[in-house]
Amino acid sequence: MYTLKKENFNTKTMVKVSVLSVIAFILMLFEFPLWFAPPFLKFDISDVPSLIGAFAMGPMAGVLVQLVKNLLNVLIEGSATGGVGELANFIVGSIFAYTAGLIYYKEKTFRNAIIGLIVGILTMTVSISIINYYIMIPFYAKLFGLPIDKIVAMGTAVNRYVIDFKSLILYAVVPFNLFKGIIVSLVTILLYKRVSPILHR
Repeated sequence: MYTLKKENFNTKTMVKVSVLSVIAFILMLFEFPLWFAPPFLKFDISDVPSLIGAFAMGPMAGVLVQLVKNLLNVLIEGSATGGVGELANFIVGSIFAYTAGLIYYKEKTFRNAIIGLIVGILTMTVSISIINYYIMIPFYAKLFGLPIDKIVAMGTAVNRYVIDFKSLILYAVVPFNLFKGIIVSLVTILLYKRVSPILHR
């Protein structure tokens, strides 16, 4: 398992992580629901700075960007979900950034970047689907005294294929994360070579 080595954990690295985290937080403010997903699933491209950080400085740098981004969101914006949404965002973003960054960082080639992003998308989609089904959504429902059926109804209102909790995961959560992962990956590919020289200084 890759960890951020002590010699790389210096002031310069932390400044870069901090800047990327602030950019990610700002991008997180421009979120909106997708047409096939319930409104509590919001789309944004705030994972782009995390992926760029993971590619440039190693996978743990991407995780740190995710952590700081979500802490900033809770501290500045507050949380409408009791922190559950931010925790889910941190988990899914960290899985994505760490997986993609780990594969790319071993051998920095364009091919590895593409493979890393594809594996990252699939890993995060499977992981967050399982986590949402068994932990996150049930915990959120219990925390707010909200029946699972009402959460499912939010999905049914925008997606006719959502008829129960399992189909909510299959036809809303899974495509949402696949779609988000693909868009974020495309933006990362377009931006990385342009900004990586700055991060490598």
